Amino acid sequence: MQFMTRRSMLKRGLTITAAAAASAGVPHSLWAEPLVTVPGIQLYTVDKELKADVEGTLKKVRAIGYLEVETAGFGGLSAKAFRTALGNAGLKCNSAHFFNFGSANPGPLFEDANTLGVHYTVTSAMGRFTDKPAGQVVGADDYKAMAGFCNDLGRKAKQAGLQLAYHNHNTEFKDLGEGKTGYDIFIENTDADLVKLELDCGWMVAADHSPVEYFHLYPNRYRMVHIKDFVKPTKPSTSLASQDVPQGTVLGTGYIDYRPILKAAKAAGVEHFYVEQEPPFIGMTALEAATGDYAYIHGLSV
Repeated sequence: MQFMTRRSMLKRGLTITAAAAASAGVPHSLWAEPLVTVPGIQLYTVDKELKADVEGTLKKVRAIGYLEVETAGFGGLSAKAFRTALGNAGLKCNSAHFFNFGSANPGPLFEDANTLGVHYTVTSAMGRFTDKPAGQVVGADDYKAMAGFCNDLGRKAKQAGLQLAYHNHNTEFKDLGEGKTGYDIFIENTDADLVKLELDCGWMVAADHSPVEYFHLYPNRYRMVHIKDFVKPTKPSTSLASQDVPQGTVLGTGYIDYRPILKAAKAAGVEHFYVEQEPPFIGMTALEAATGDYAYIHGLSV
């Protein structure tokens, strides 16, 4: 019964959001400036579909209305073949997530990034610079070590003609004492030129922190954002354990108000805006969810 109720709510929210965007259409563009003029999507949202049919899925993403994407893998293709598929779909790709940083030689990953044609190479919590597994960095010294590692990685990225950026989850926002989180320590100990930031707004809000506040604190550090929503949790979450992760949902059907967040993001120098919805997708496909997410973003105006 709970499942059916949640599914009904999601479908209702998706229908309302899509209808609002459809009614906006051309008249909307005549009287209001959209908050996000170049809507993008993190392809992790449609990861399963992408692995089954790269070309077809990319074309469907473009048909929804998205103009650019951020990758999290190449759907089983080489970087060169994936770039060709993006071009065939009419999509631009300015940033890519890589999951193997921490190895002794990042050269092959940078080669893939340059082959793909991106400017930003993005990483998230890593563990190989300490003796702890990825995602389990919990101490201040670990965050300082990770910052040092990223400074070095960012320097190598610059030498390869790229820019490193760091993407957060919710785990970085555990209180480590003295009013500081791991995220604070990481930012304070990274070089602002070598390590830019990609703010996952949904994960930050889920951890009960404010994206608007961080955009104000660190202008010109943030270059990209992930825009995701959750069903409102009963308490803040700073863990990625399955029982602690809030349920992802279509933008506008959860509890996060993105209008002030996106206004602050633009003022802080953010260049790329990527929708990303966390699975599982209840009562709809990933592409249907991506359609509802696009409708929400399309309908937001200044």
